[in-house]
Amino acid sequence: MALKEESKRLLAEDDESEPSLSNSHSRYDSDSERQMSACCDPSHLLHRIIVLIFMCFLGFGSYFCYDNPAALQTQILQDMHATTSSFMQLYALYSWPNVVLCFLGGFLLDRVFGIRLGTVIFSLFVCIGQVIFASGALFNAYWLMELGRFVFGIGGESLAVAQNTYAVSWFKGKELNLVFGLQLSMARLGSTVNMNIMGWVYSRIESTLGHSGYTALGITLMIGSATCVFSLICALVLGYLDKRAEKILNKEQGKTGEVIKLTDVKDFSLSLWLIFIVCVGYYVAIFPFIGLGQVFFIEKFNFSPAQARAINSIVYIISAPASPVLGFMVDKTGKNVIWVLCAVVTTLAAHVMLAFTFWNPWIAMSLLGISYSLLACALWPMVAFVVPEHQLGTAYGFMQSIQNLGLAVISIAAGSILDNRGYLFLEVFFTSCVCLALIAVVMLYFVDLLKGGELNLSAKQRQKLQKSSEAEDEKRQRLLQQRAEELARLRPMSAFGLRNRYLSRLGAQLPDHYCTHLSALAHRSVLK
Repeated sequence: MALKEESKRLLAEDDESEPSLSNSHSRYDSDSERQMSACCDPSHLLHRIIVLIFMCFLGFGSYFCYDNPAALQTQILQDMHATTSSFMQLYALYSWPNVVLCFLGGFLLDRVFGIRLGTVIFSLFVCIGQVIFASGALFNAYWLMELGRFVFGIGGESLAVAQNTYAVSWFKGKELNLVFGLQLSMARLGSTVNMNIMGWVYSRIESTLGHSGYTALGITLMIGSATCVFSLICALVLGYLDKRAEKILNKEQGKTGEVIKLTDVKDFSLSLWLIFIVCVGYYVAIFPFIGLGQVFFIEKFNFSPAQARAINSIVYIISAPASPVLGFMVDKTGKNVIWVLCAVVTTLAAHVMLAFTFWNPWIAMSLLGISYSLLACALWPMVAFVVPEHQLGTAYGFMQSIQNLGLAVISIAAGSILDNRGYLFLEVFFTSCVCLALIAVVMLYFVDLLKGGELNLSAKQRQKLQKSSEAEDEKRQRLLQQRAEELARLRPMSAFGLRNRYLSRLGAQLPDHYCTHLSALAHRSVLK
């Protein structure tokens, strides 16, 4: 009995000496035994749908507030006594930091902050920038509004990169196309809601205060900043859910996968430079036009402010549902250059209608919305067709960089043209930009045709080409492996190795370290 009690006491002391180990094992056992509900299990579809909801709303505030100036164009011009040139500076100042950050955003997310902390930091920049922008209106300080837009721009584009990185981390394969489509649709929804609600909010604030002015404008913009706070909360929740999934599933933190090497620019082909020209020439005729569109529809077509805001948002309204559908169509048919050509020609027709006719502008704006969605689906994937995989990060970063550079410069130019020449000259200017894109598309078609027409292949042709290239790669790998094996057999052995092999074949007992050395030599010769 005494021996039994002594053994119990020793076992108890041993258990007390390692409390942390036993506690960790007990927690692990209890966690493994306890079944998690579907909404709490990171591997379950229901949980990932919850993550997707927060993921979509992550960029909602950024896209909602990006076009606050367009939704309140008349109010900003009147209450802040601004010219159109200074008004368009609000868009230019958003684009300037992204000329550089398009290269650095992925690096900061991968190497410096990590996806979770980086997302929160960029969401903070967006939120703080919008608050500074609203404060500038509230205190009648236009320079403060410009500073706010600059800070807002630092976070805006990089937050979109973080959003895509989360998508790649949580969803794979065919799910990813749908997720990207839903994210784009949510972004366009944010822009649409902004266009149609901010004017109404301003009028309600104006009626409450009893007068218009910069105070009503500042309060309206401050209310709009609530969407950025909501997106910041989504970033915090996403960070927690991703950290929790990393512990439970032992998965790595998501990375952008971008590899930026500026030296790769010298290796870019003529086709890629033409794609860049199409991108800049097209988008500078879309976003600055939407930024100035409200007053255009009021002055030329005698629309009410509410009607002008509604028609100015039709591009985003159409883009929200059309982007996934048109993307699916382009994937199934191929012929990317032809689709880009159709989009550019349609956009050119829409701008000509707006400039030189008094037809119902709903027709032109609807065409603009469809062509805008189609070009995005057909143009951006072409970069992957003309650039090696290790240069994709540099190519896309450079494309976004010059796009933002073009938007910054053209926004300033558009404001100056409107102040000095009016809307007709502005529309002619936008039409010339689309014509530049059209010339680049036609050149791209013929350059690609001379190189074999890879960019304009149908989906079936591209699939066959991909299969044949994969078969060639496998054949090349097999030939390289066979050659390596033949060289390994022909490679002469050292005198030490020959002597040991001869002795081992004679039946001599060799020391263990000799045998190990002999096998290592043989293994090394095979690897070589």
